[in-house]
Amino acid sequence: MSVKVSVILPVYNASDYLHQCMDSIVGQTVKDIEIICVDDGSTDNSLDILKEYEQKDKRVKVIQQKNAGAGAARNNGLSIATGEYLSFLDSDDFFEFDMLEKAYEKAKGSNAQIVVFRSDQYREDLKEFVKVKWTLHEKQLPPYRPMNFRSFTGNVFRVFVGWAWDKLFERKFVEENHLKFQELRTSNDMLFVFSAIAFAQRIEIEDVILAHQRRNNPKSLSNTREKSWECFRMALNALKDALTAHGNFWEFEQDYINYALHFSLWNLDTITGPNKERLYNKLKNEWFAEFGIDSLPAERFYDKKEYAKYLKIKSGDFNAYCEQ
Repeated sequence: MSVKVSVILPVYNASDYLHQCMDSIVGQTVKDIEIICVDDGSTDNSLDILKEYEQKDKRVKVIQQKNAGAGAARNNGLSIATGEYLSFLDSDDFFEFDMLEKAYEKAKGSNAQIVVFRSDQYREDLKEFVKVKWTLHEKQLPPYRPMNFRSFTGNVFRVFVGWAWDKLFERKFVEENHLKFQELRTSNDMLFVFSAIAFAQRIEIEDVILAHQRRNNPKSLSNTREKSWECFRMALNALKDALTAHGNFWEFEQDYINYALHFSLWNLDTITGPNKERLYNKLKNEWFAEFGIDSLPAERFYDKKEYAKYLKIKSGDFNAYCEQ
């Protein structure tokens, strides 16, 4: 029996949440799947939990690597995946039991290379679900399906979020375009996801909530950005290189520069500690120019508030910025 979907799950010290995550995967209503679990050098009992599932369910395959991050783990899983479609999930999240079935059927119905579905957040501190509208900007989508990047009315890099777990990808499309994850501590899926969206000719939407992202998890990678404050720059530069190699960066240049400003400001405004000032100075003196922000005319910036912030950084100092 052919495998419809390969689920690739990087796991690092996720024992508190791993049972809920794995139960939501092995319990999927579509049965002909393979579940590739990549233990990223966990130091808790995550590996033992994974091996329990491997013993009970022949669809589960556990592979191990020295700690190298989620990007490396996803690439390891991708290298052995055999499914028609690929699902990259995170081990502290959990999923509706019909997630893969609905996404797969949507993909097959229109021969889609990517299917994007909705998600919400499970707030660990509040023990409740919270709606999240910004993960999918339907106002920027055309009325027809399937679609590609030329169909979007807004910034192609702002229509969807640059994470992989709320999407299904055709494996043939991924392999033909040589898509890989960056082996960075954070922002490691941005290159893969945004390259896929830029290259795909057939993107579909399943407009229902199928995934639940766990937030306020102190062990989550999102809380390690202070240690990896340069990763977003490497991701942005790699994305530009990929679009350039594909031969059509010129089509994306204005969207790319606007997104680079947005992502730079987000990283600056959400980081804490001594690296905040280092990042401010790097952006002001080097990286804004590197991303093409310094050379784009003012009228070509979409968000005037973000552009005003950029001007304040370029003309001011760190303390004045922090006091705003």
